[in-house]
Amino acid sequence: MDVLPRLVDRALAIAHLDAVDALRAFFLFASCTILSVSLLDSLRSRFVPYGARATVSFESDSTPSELSSSSPLSHILDYLASLKVPHSYFTQFYVVSVLSSVFWGAQLLYHGQAFQAIATRIHPEHLQRTMSINQIMLCWLLMLVQGVRRLHECFAFSKPSSSQMWFAHWLVGIAFYLAISIALWIEGTESLLSHKLSLDDVTVNIAPSLRTFLCLPIFLFASGLQHDAHHYLFSLTKYTLPSHPLFRRIVCPHYTAECAIYLSLALLAAPRGELINKTVLSAAVFVAVNLGVTAAVTKRWYMQKFGENSVRERWNMIPWVY
Repeated sequence: MDVLPRLVDRALAIAHLDAVDALRAFFLFASCTILSVSLLDSLRSRFVPYGARATVSFESDSTPSELSSSSPLSHILDYLASLKVPHSYFTQFYVVSVLSSVFWGAQLLYHGQAFQAIATRIHPEHLQRTMSINQIMLCWLLMLVQGVRRLHECFAFSKPSSSQMWFAHWLVGIAFYLAISIALWIEGTESLLSHKLSLDDVTVNIAPSLRTFLCLPIFLFASGLQHDAHHYLFSLTKYTLPSHPLFRRIVCPHYTAECAIYLSLALLAAPRGELINKTVLSAAVFVAVNLGVTAAVTKRWYMQKFGENSVRERWNMIPWVY
């Protein structure tokens, strides 16, 4: 029965962090790692592209300082890059997301052992400003809805494919969805410890706050746009340049929507007296960096396949920014 608390204690002791800072550090460290890999052609060409984009060429950016193809380090990198899993494993991200939401919903409701293992290992400074119970329940529900929708899309909009992705993409994706399911409630730990949840907390019995009134529509609108974009991409003939209005100014509008979804969650989950939930914001940074790197590779692939002028005037992901 004490195995889980001991594991949490050991992990936090090694990191010299409490549970909140450990989550933030994970998201930001993963973001920095992805960004670092994307900056070097010798790493980006091996580890970033997947699926059809695995054929994208980075030769035009190569320099004399690039690794020699016959060097020992190059052979090691080639071996690591060869460790791949089917791209269909992408579906597992949302299986994990839904199961994690259900698991933590039960843990929060009954103050289970996993909840206690984390909630009792948070520094007091992170307990001073807390989310309300209504915020926690709303964000938990929205994340569950997001996971269920994306899981449905993976099944409904899937086509037979032999595409693969690097195994680390899969591992990091699994880790992200395990972590975000905790991040959405961890800054409300003080409220959870002092309040016994019941099914009444899930019902809507108070008027929405101004924050909810403004940010919930962003989540819903972005979710709808992303669903439409995924449905459109599914309807295209394989490897066709998208021409839907959503794609006319942005290469990957479905990535734009994903960023908006997590940013809206970070705003909705802001503790009392705070503008934004810093833990969920860290997760949103990870999402933006990860998808931003992929969007850049996607644009390059489009330019190589359909001509440089085909998407030259389109933003990668965020209009007027990137």
